[in-house]
Amino acid sequence: MTSGRRYLVGLGAVALGALALCLVLPSRDRPEMAVVLGLALVVQGPLGWWLVRVIGTERFLLVWVIGIGTRLGVVALCALVVVPALELSLAPALFVLVGVLLSLLVVEAVVVVLGPAGTEAR
Repeated sequence: MTSGRRYLVGLGAVALGALALCLVLPSRDRPEMAVVLGLALVVQGPLGWWLVRVIGTERFLLVWVIGIGTRLGVVALCALVVVPALELSLAPALFVLVGVLLSLLVVEAVVVVLGPAGTEAR
């Protein structure tokens, strides 16, 4: 399986897991879950794909640092602007956001460890 496919499978697994969790949460926490899950996937999906594309190149570290900085920026933006503007509960929203972003970071790490794009996993 290629790195790109591994990343897409991991991204899908995290999204499905978060959606499944949304179904068991109390109904008052579901709006927070939906907003931050969508935001996390919209921001992290392309960043992770970019990282997968540069595995093994000299730009890898730069792309990784940009991704980490972007994650921190998204958490700050949500905490200071998005969640208060939408009048959502801060704690559940940030808990879910950080959980999804960390899960997607683990997916990236697994893809990177398993090898560059276009090679078969062993």
